[in-house]
Amino acid sequence: MSISLSGTLVLVGCGKMGGAMLEGWLKSGVRPEQVVALDPSPPPEILALLQQHHIRHNPAVATIKDAEVVLVAVKPQVMEDVLPGVASLKTSRPLVVSVAAGKTIASFARHFGADAAIIRTIPNTPAAVGRGITAMAANAHVSAAQIELARNLLSAIGEVVTVEDESLIDAVTAVSGSGPAYVFYLTECLAKAGVAMGLPVDIAMQLARATVAGSGELMRVSGLPAETLRQNVTSPKGTTYAALQVLMAEDGLAPLMEKAIDAATRRSRELAS
Repeated sequence: MSISLSGTLVLVGCGKMGGAMLEGWLKSGVRPEQVVALDPSPPPEILALLQQHHIRHNPAVATIKDAEVVLVAVKPQVMEDVLPGVASLKTSRPLVVSVAAGKTIASFARHFGADAAIIRTIPNTPAAVGRGITAMAANAHVSAAQIELARNLLSAIGEVVTVEDESLIDAVTAVSGSGPAYVFYLTECLAKAGVAMGLPVDIAMQLARATVAGSGELMRVSGLPAETLRQNVTSPKGTTYAALQVLMAEDGLAPLMEKAIDAATRRSRELAS
């Protein structure tokens, strides 16, 4: 996958997510001179990356005359402090891409203009190892070419899906944005259950981590539906079958997960209001 830019890609925020994207872009053929990084205190490893590739770091915003994309990757709680300082980039009519949870397209339009091309996205933390997934929703001012450019930029950290309605971003946040925490907690619970059955703590955790990580990789590589993979490892009346009778009961994992996703979706809506 090659990323083609005619102007400048302005990265606002070089933390874990922004830094992961920057690394992915450089590997995908983005030339260092096409990038500007705006961050007062990037992590040492990202600062070293900027210096290694001679990427423009914190130039005066007024000197950036050809912004093609402004990708905002700062924490939501500081967004309103940061955006006024980069809003002048709107004179170049760039594509504005947000990777901040809880910030609506309308909140960016207040800074970049009602006619600005804006894409709201929600990535997740596996992006740090190139195994993330990002959902994006665009407003009516985003062109087909800009959609494709955004998809290519976001593909640097994993898979990309598009949702037509911005309101669905809240459900995406609940499923994939917060989802890694559910998987990590499942790993914790699996290890604790092993300890309860007599396994040493370190061995139980090693078994749980390797099982969760390996199962995820098998699902990714095989491309088979999760249901098929589950059925493939479930022998009639065997040990897996016995455990699934508990997990798949009426009061088992499915209704509990639905309640969890509902709670996260509602909270995402509250944060965006």
